[in-house]
Amino acid sequence: MPLPVPPGRRHEAEYDRRRLRQWLAGEARADGVTRRRLLTLLAATAAGSALGTARPAHAADRTIVKPLPPEWFIERGTNAETRWEALRGTGHHTPNELFFVRNHTATPVLDADDWRLRLWGSGLRGAPGEDRPVEFGYDDLRKLPAVTRTAFVECTGNGRSYYTTQQGETVAGTPWTLGAIGVARWRGVRLADVLRRAGLSHGAVDVQPRGLDAEYVSGGENLGRVRRPLPLAKALDDVLLAYEMNGERLPYDHGHPVRVLVPSWIGIASIKWVGDIEVSAQPLFSPWNTTFYRLFGPAYPEGGSAPLTRQVTKSAFELASGATFEAGRRHVLRGRSWSGAGAVARVDVSTDGGASWRPAHLRDKPSSGTWTRWSLGWNPGTPGPTHLLARATDTTGRTQPDLAVPNTQGYLFDGVVRHPVSVVSSDPRAVRMQ
Repeated sequence: MPLPVPPGRRHEAEYDRRRLRQWLAGEARADGVTRRRLLTLLAATAAGSALGTARPAHAADRTIVKPLPPEWFIERGTNAETRWEALRGTGHHTPNELFFVRNHTATPVLDADDWRLRLWGSGLRGAPGEDRPVEFGYDDLRKLPAVTRTAFVECTGNGRSYYTTQQGETVAGTPWTLGAIGVARWRGVRLADVLRRAGLSHGAVDVQPRGLDAEYVSGGENLGRVRRPLPLAKALDDVLLAYEMNGERLPYDHGHPVRVLVPSWIGIASIKWVGDIEVSAQPLFSPWNTTFYRLFGPAYPEGGSAPLTRQVTKSAFELASGATFEAGRRHVLRGRSWSGAGAVARVDVSTDGGASWRPAHLRDKPSSGTWTRWSLGWNPGTPGPTHLLARATDTTGRTQPDLAVPNTQGYLFDGVVRHPVSVVSSDPRAVRMQ
């Protein structure tokens, strides 16, 4: 007798079947999903429908567990954006209490002692058609060889608001400025080690981690729990199952007890509160790589771009918007730049709205997967409003453009951001803010 289908899997299977019906009716073309891919998706998820899944604990009373003082964060619905001025002087790693939060629903409060990671699917060794789930407990993972890696996690929509405020484009989604990023020192085990211990087969092509947060409803449609496929090549490269963050137990808001960390890729790939991983011998699909996290718009194919992977190049000042500087005094501008394609090798800064540029001093040895801090001395003259601009170039030769190519969901903004500031008289009675 087959096991009952858990509610999360039931909703996901319903979503997959609905997408197939839409394709057959000619309604799925905008998502760029072919009938062959949808049939593959249904076949790949059929085995998972009979599997149990780790039970999520209760959600916190608040959407986000940790305190969100307004001098540190801008609250954005279920999310919290870090204020860049709060990062000034914090060092290379973002303190856990200052790290931004991106939640689809609410932070679940999970007990590490009860947590299990289940690996299952056609990409694990076993008899044809046989379900062969393998489970790891929290202590099981901690007994495996540990790896520590410094890496940024960044929401794909970071900088989205500038499509509108700087370029006049209408886009959908949370209006992040540049604070949906953080760098931490992560400790955990290689996903590759766990996959091999679970019995990875030679035919595996994709893995799909899934979170234990609540099912996500979008436009009245229940899409199930957040999940997104990774190609096996990336999963075996540098992906971690992380259980520590900056030397501490992983905080609830950042994925306790275990999260996926996918260096240099868009944040949605780094699934928090991971509860199971499907390992498949067929390509896998979910709403998070078909409907979301692809590029749609006039500059892209009618069916949209390929699913997004690496992050783009960005720069930010450790300053509040509208910061004030006294004329005739030397100031030190500080900021950080990063790229998903390579290490940041150069940063140029303009203090006159882009009319002229000077190279900034790099305060970190350029390294891939993280940001580079930089600084520049500035002695402003004439009082009045101006814009500060920072433009990064990475080791692959990619330089931030003046304008980002727009897309309907406002992903991957990489244009140079115009940071407004004011230069005021050096009158000692003037208020000095930095």
